[in-house]
Amino acid sequence: MSDSAGVGGDMATYEFQCSACGPFDVVLPMGTASPYRDCPQCGKPGRRVFTPPHLARLSPALAGAFAREERSRHEPEVVRRAG
Repeated sequence: MSDSAGVGGDMATYEFQCSACGPFDVVLPMGTASPYRDCPQCGKPGRRVFTPPHLARLSPALAGAFAREERSRHEPEVVRRAG
C-alpha cells in the first residue's frame, strides 16, 4: 500500500516534451512528477505534458468480452436450446 506522498505505491507513466528531441516518457510513483525533467537524450529540461490516462490498451475483441462479462453479472443471458 502506498503512503500519502505516493512513494512505494502505484507507478504512472508521465510524458515530457523536449524542445530539441521531442516527447519522452518517464515511469515514476504516482504523484511524484515535477513540471520539468531532463531529457534522456540531450539533458535539456523537458516540460511535462498533461495527457489523458492510458486506460484503453485492450484490443477491441477483449474489451468487448470484458463488457459482455460485466453485463452478464447483473443480466445473464439465458440459453433456451443448444444448436
